[in-house]
Amino acid sequence: MAKATDTPMMVQYHQIKDLYPDAFLFYRLGDFYELFEEDAIKGAKILELTLTSRNKNSENPVPMAGIPYHAASNYIDILVDAGYKVAIVEQMEDPATAKGMVKRDVVQLITPGTKLAGQNGDGKTNNFLAAVVHDNAGLSPARKGETPRPYALAYIDLSTGELKATFLESVSEVQDELGALEVKEVVLAKEDGLKAADVATQVGEKGLVVSFQGKAQPSATLTYLTKDLKDALGQAVTGLLLQYLFDTQKRSLDHIMPVQSYERQAYLVFNQVSRVNLDLVQNARTKQKAGSLFALLDETKTAMGGRLLKQWLIKPLKNVSDIKKRQDILAAFKEDFFTRGTVQDQLKYVYDLERLAAKAALGTLNAKDMVQLKKSLQAVPALQSALMGTSSDPVLQDLGAALDPVSDLADVIEAALVDDPPVSVRDGELIKEGYDSLVDSYKQALTDNQDWLASYQEQEREATGIPTLKVKYNKNFGYFIEVTKANLSKLEEGRYTRKQTLTNAERFTTVELKEHEDLIFAAQTKRYDREYELFLAIRRQVKEEMHRLQGLAHDLAKIDVLAALADVAEEKHFVKPTFHDDGSRAVEIVQGRHPVVESLLGAGEYVANDVTFPQDQFIQLVTGPNMAGKSTYMRQIAIIVILAQMGSFVPADAAKLPVFDQIFTRIGANDDLVSGRSTFMVEMAEANLALQNATAQSLILFDELGRGTATYDGMALAQAIIEFLAKHLHATTVFATHYHELTALAKAYPAIENVHVGAKLTKDGRLHFLHQVQAGAADRSYGIQVAALAGLPAGLLENAESILAALEKDGAGQVEVQETVKRAASEDSQDGAVADKLNESAAKLAQANNLAQELPLFEVAESKPAEEVASLDAGDRAVLAKLSQTNLNKLTPLEALNLLYKLQEMGEHHG
Repeated sequence: MAKATDTPMMVQYHQIKDLYPDAFLFYRLGDFYELFEEDAIKGAKILELTLTSRNKNSENPVPMAGIPYHAASNYIDILVDAGYKVAIVEQMEDPATAKGMVKRDVVQLITPGTKLAGQNGDGKTNNFLAAVVHDNAGLSPARKGETPRPYALAYIDLSTGELKATFLESVSEVQDELGALEVKEVVLAKEDGLKAADVATQVGEKGLVVSFQGKAQPSATLTYLTKDLKDALGQAVTGLLLQYLFDTQKRSLDHIMPVQSYERQAYLVFNQVSRVNLDLVQNARTKQKAGSLFALLDETKTAMGGRLLKQWLIKPLKNVSDIKKRQDILAAFKEDFFTRGTVQDQLKYVYDLERLAAKAALGTLNAKDMVQLKKSLQAVPALQSALMGTSSDPVLQDLGAALDPVSDLADVIEAALVDDPPVSVRDGELIKEGYDSLVDSYKQALTDNQDWLASYQEQEREATGIPTLKVKYNKNFGYFIEVTKANLSKLEEGRYTRKQTLTNAERFTTVELKEHEDLIFAAQTKRYDREYELFLAIRRQVKEEMHRLQGLAHDLAKIDVLAALADVAEEKHFVKPTFHDDGSRAVEIVQGRHPVVESLLGAGEYVANDVTFPQDQFIQLVTGPNMAGKSTYMRQIAIIVILAQMGSFVPADAAKLPVFDQIFTRIGANDDLVSGRSTFMVEMAEANLALQNATAQSLILFDELGRGTATYDGMALAQAIIEFLAKHLHATTVFATHYHELTALAKAYPAIENVHVGAKLTKDGRLHFLHQVQAGAADRSYGIQVAALAGLPAGLLENAESILAALEKDGAGQVEVQETVKRAASEDSQDGAVADKLNESAAKLAQANNLAQELPLFEVAESKPAEEVASLDAGDRAVLAKLSQTNLNKLTPLEALNLLYKLQEMGEHHG
């Protein structure tokens, strides 16, 4: 807000800043963008700028930091990548002719969602901006029999013009879709009230930038881009998104394609947790592309191919017909090595056509970009010829026939532009000789004048007798005659007009030289203006063919992805999966592999496994030691399903699958401190998500459910979940556990099968993993042996062995009580007599504990036989009653000590 003491310039600054309070204002002053006040203080720290001040001698100097305008893009990228917005304020009139304060205005607002990705980043990554609207007004009432979907989401990549919209049931679905798209910024409607605030809070917690926008203004552009949407809610959210772009970008956005509506349920659905657990697009541990499934598959040669591959990976298909179309092209490429090689060789010359077409629409396409566009288009005919001529496969021939090479545009650029133009399009040297007669005439005039300058220099040398006299050019002083001071005495008085004095020379001019300088500058200016005019005309032609370029880009990206997947299939020995056409839910994978893990091992080291789920046996209980491969086995099933449904071949010797609708995973131990959720709470929430939303067509992977709480609590929950899956959901489920007691469930439920990952214990006590999934339950978990592999101290391991033996002999509950009592006695009592009494109590409690704690997990009797209870005296019965009300697993040593005293007193009182 402006202050009474502000100068006119600062008044103008505050007027603009008030309109963009959440953005850094890059305020143009001459050759610099200036930051003032809080922007300067904060920006100086982030951008490592020197913080100065304006009006230093005043009582309240204004903090100030400057950035050269030609280097601004790098600083803008730093701020936007850090989640900030940047408003570019330009001078709207020439300062030399302006009366009073130069008019300035924001010409563009750059935000995390509107940054043109690919300038300084990974060209294979989209930068999506999304908008979300809640149906407050009942715009889209649920159709009969359908679940209401009150949220609409639209998203766009401004650098490519791709625009899509969908409808969602809840905020959690909204968050999940935003996560899948890796959205950086979300636009919400100002008038959405509490719902917008709720969404803003939840997406803000995920680190997304939230922006608010008013209602869309009716326009022909808006009508055209939303013409395919019949739903009012879809039109509202798309209009909101587009209006935000119109208001922030303030330039032509003709490259934006009409919105495509899609159904989330038309794809194989899995949430952000599953994407992370399966390392689909980045490694969960390193957060890098390396070590992910995407990295393994990405043999694409173009940026647009890489982006499309990632989209296919996060949105596998459910329509078998569409899957088979991709498989057929992939199979054709795999079989025809030579055609595939030729196609990929040509794709290496194809630049990012999608973003080049967008640059033309945005008015940022320069001459170098134009040459890239030409080279890209010139590669297409050879690629097309390979598909239609070299290949005899009709699938590849049809693929080639569908291509539009846009050769006419390539011919125009080839005829007009030089092969290596400068970056600036205002300084000439763009147009080839022979393309335009006017440019050629200016060039000739300049050449003639250069010849005249050379002749004039010789003439003056002869006239003055100074052989070192030179006619030179300087951009600040134009053309001049330079004479060294040693030769000044040879000059005839008044021959030249002095122009500049140097340490060792004098510079002069003449009327004749000035006249030719004017001719040269006039010809040069006219040439540059004419070349720029011609360049703009060519850029307009590119813009006119923009939709053809976008169509070609899409076709080439698809070819690129399928050829890359064929490369992977051949190199990694993937096979074409098939799908049941009779509705069967059986899973038959022969020698399946986890492709990422396999790629990290030496040749022949990976142990493949069969995966079999008969039609009526849809739950596998997997037991076995840690490190043996249970998690890898689980993950490989999900990855094979995802690869199959995205149209890829799969890492197996053979695979026959149903089509899955959703994948749910509960793998690993992670807390959510921001939301105040413990590891166990996160575990239960993720399990609940599957139990509430899975269908019989879903795939569920549960790893070690119940381990985050007390043993019996966890075991009870795990058993209840398995029984729920068996009785109600019937989803294909892999349930890995160390609760060996659960394996008895297979006797009660025919849908459950026990399998285990094999391991061998040698005579010297060393554990060897077989990594082979075998029928039946594991005999033990080998936890101590795995701990030995981790390098725990030998004495500690020996102690653990003895404790384990005692547990297995006496029962966990009894030993826990005894050990708790002993620790309490040693830690909290200095009196040996007290310790003796506690040990006596422990012995007494052991007998009672056999009744209170050693209850079998399965086939539990309702009560102990009456004669067993009757045989106890009154004190023992009182102690037993107290124990039955106590959770011994949660007692601290001090609490155990206090409990023992109470139990002792109870026994003595009744005794």
